[in-house]
Amino acid sequence: MSPASRIPLVDLAGATEPGPGRDGVVATIRQACEDIGFLVITGHGVAKSIVSGAEAAARGFFALSEEEKIRSIPVAGTWWGFTPPQGTALAMAHDIETPPDLCETYSVSRFDHVVAAPDPGDGRGAFIAPNVWPDRPAEFRPAFEAYYTAMEGLASRLMGLMALALGLDENWFEDKIGDHITGLTALHYPVLDQPALPGQSRRGEHTDWGSITILHHDGEPGLQVMSPDGSWEDAPTVPGAFVVNLGDLMAAWTNDRWTSTLHRVVVPADDAGDRVSIAFFHQPDFDARIECIPTCTSVDDPPHHPPTTSGEWIMSMLTKTTC
Repeated sequence: MSPASRIPLVDLAGATEPGPGRDGVVATIRQACEDIGFLVITGHGVAKSIVSGAEAAARGFFALSEEEKIRSIPVAGTWWGFTPPQGTALAMAHDIETPPDLCETYSVSRFDHVVAAPDPGDGRGAFIAPNVWPDRPAEFRPAFEAYYTAMEGLASRLMGLMALALGLDENWFEDKIGDHITGLTALHYPVLDQPALPGQSRRGEHTDWGSITILHHDGEPGLQVMSPDGSWEDAPTVPGAFVVNLGDLMAAWTNDRWTSTLHRVVVPADDAGDRVSIAFFHQPDFDARIECIPTCTSVDDPPHHPPTTSGEWIMSMLTKTTC
């Protein structure tokens, strides 16, 4: 890890029990969330085999023919399944006009076994719809179900530590994330067969939309984070670690005391190879009310954002960024 990086390395192994070790981890998380909104975590307890299994399954799917991959596109009105290259332009969430992103994705949720009530028209039906699972590779579904379960546990643990970092009870977020609508997305950035268009990225500059994102990537370069001075900084690569960043709803919850930071994935200068990452976009319950946390406001610093709900917010963002 580059010593010049503003993104700190946090070993969660020291935070398993109350005491000085956990206090130190909480303090580092607090500082990272205030300064840049990104951290790199080790000691997370997720088995290497779960991570490597999910990455191998993703690579196996993305290596299929376009004809076979397209069979797994989402059911109309839902989000789970395969999105072909150039199907999104994330910079549009910030009203930045760019060509579509040079990225193909596969997204799954946690709702395969839920019997959905009729959609009342507010969009929740798109999130509680069953997943679309590909026929091949055979290991795709079990690998992604195992990875999703591991990320649920890790996200819950991180949210507890973040609650402590905000001066709250460790369980403060629990009733807001118990029925979360998180999407787990595998992202593939193919080798280009022609030069990128002017202003085109593998993933345009954007902030994430939910509470936190937990990212695994294969070590290939390209992920950049906007530093507080407005310059772009390469995200550090630490084998076996996850990159964690805050989303817009955490910034709103904390009255912008914590930051949801712009980031992007650029085409490397040599475009040496493809890139695979897997992102757990932790999204609170559809009906979770997002309003300023009591410890983050005062008479001199009233709430910056009007109250919203998790579902209302993510629906607005998906509408803006889908091509």
